[in-house]
Amino acid sequence: MKLTLVRNATLILETSDRRILVDPMLDDAGARPPIEDTPNQLANPLVPLPFPPERVVSGIDGAIVTHLHRDHLDGRAEELLDRALPILTQPGSLAELRARGFDAATDEPDGWLGLEVALTPGRHGTGELGEALGPVCGFVLDGVYVAGDTIWCDEVRESIERHRPRAIVVNGGGARFLEGDPIVMTAADVRALRSATDATVVVVHLEAINHCLERRDVYRAIDGVVVPDDGESLEL
Repeated sequence: MKLTLVRNATLILETSDRRILVDPMLDDAGARPPIEDTPNQLANPLVPLPFPPERVVSGIDGAIVTHLHRDHLDGRAEELLDRALPILTQPGSLAELRARGFDAATDEPDGWLGLEVALTPGRHGTGELGEALGPVCGFVLDGVYVAGDTIWCDEVRESIERHRPRAIVVNGGGARFLEGDPIVMTAADVRALRSATDATVVVVHLEAINHCLERRDVYRAIDGVVVPDDGESLEL
């Protein structure tokens, strides 16, 4: 599988016969205000796309949307995506996606686009904050586990044990609000995950949203972890 990091959690996954877009955030740099009650109050996204948004959506066979926070499906992406595009999402996001006109959205992974795909659970933070942020999911596609917006938790550990992926893509950055614990993986979380698997570990979701505080160099210092730049492709 070929993985291209577009920006943040936006990925293009290319199998032998399918091109899948993941969590499209396609707004111009600075198009949205900072996330409230968070450090580093700068307009989002912090950085531009590495190539035009029309190129990102060109030739895709489907999309996977792990949840509906605006850094995973934004206004520009909704404008550009064909409303008939097959979209796979979690049960908690399905009704809203269909209400936005994406009639081909489904929460049933079995047989989706003829691919071997499974949805996986996660935790978008701890305690009341994690509950307020709502449900999230990840997925396993052709042996690659994309964990989504989750901290290191039992659900992630169990997904690794169940699916035995050859590669794991995690959302890092240590995103947080002014109060409470981080809501995605920190470098400490990635170290814990790394010790639990022999799979290749790829960290994305970095340096693009104002409350993601840990930068790429923090993760590149972890042995056995791959950290692509925006626009970079990897063979997994």
